[in-house]
Amino acid sequence: MFIFRKRPKKVGLALGAGAARGWAHIGVIQALREAEIPINIVVGTSIGAFVGAFLAADQLKDLERLALNLDWKDVIGFLDFTLPKSGLIDGKKVTDFLTQHLSQKTIEELPLPFAAVATDIITGKEVVLNAGDIIEAVRASIAIPGIFTPVQMGETFLVDGGVVNPVPVNVAKDLGSEFVIAVDLNTHIITPAMKKVKKQRHSQTEKSQPLNLNQIKEKIKALPYLRKWVSEEPIPNIFDVILTSIYVMEQEITTYKLSLYKPDVIIKPQVGYIGFMDFHKAAEAIAEGYRATMERIVQIKSAIGLRT
Repeated sequence: MFIFRKRPKKVGLALGAGAARGWAHIGVIQALREAEIPINIVVGTSIGAFVGAFLAADQLKDLERLALNLDWKDVIGFLDFTLPKSGLIDGKKVTDFLTQHLSQKTIEELPLPFAAVATDIITGKEVVLNAGDIIEAVRASIAIPGIFTPVQMGETFLVDGGVVNPVPVNVAKDLGSEFVIAVDLNTHIITPAMKKVKKQRHSQTEKSQPLNLNQIKEKIKALPYLRKWVSEEPIPNIFDVILTSIYVMEQEITTYKLSLYKPDVIIKPQVGYIGFMDFHKAAEAIAEGYRATMERIVQIKSAIGLRT
């Protein structure tokens, strides 16, 4: 008598956008591996593409080690500011980092099928990069509009995939996934502008040390020259404005896209408090990604035909 066992479904992982919150993806993958859940296909948008590339290259441990050793000075060191023609940051240092740490140079060389999602800034259409230069694909996918300069590929100019598809479930399905695990980092976001306003309002209510007469005179004297730059009004700066707008946009697009292309399981790490540039907070982001995934392990195993 022959016993036919059901073949486990081909699992695709759709890693969402979220800047520094994206280190949570490492924890998600750790939990899936620990539970022996196979990952057959990986796709990502923005930081999801960044982490996904290291997963597809079988170098996630290297990335985790690098992330855990980052401090805020290292993060600032990645910012190569340029004259703001099409972006504030050139992105060459990020490109150099990818070149230095990724062994494979083309997507075709990767052990796992991989795709990065970007946006054609001319047409506004989604661009799926699943062949060719892996460094260029990831760099295009993370090119936050207004912050990073776009990446030119032929006659197209590509920016962050989060503009059109923050959690690329449809791409994972198009690449052959039969069961899609999506990771959404765009829930319960505390935006940069919100943080700044709350912090400034809080500090204004805690001022208990009065200025002496000389300090008051100096402050009054300087005020006409500094009012616009050091105003204590809770006014967001240019980074706050750009990033807050993007966060709000991505939340709305994520909700819409996930209603159109429903994943089989969606994991939502609670990392909304981690700011855009908080890449030095890798340990807590990874831990939260792991925790959020462990809550869904039994459900995932049962659904793809693995013993629980």
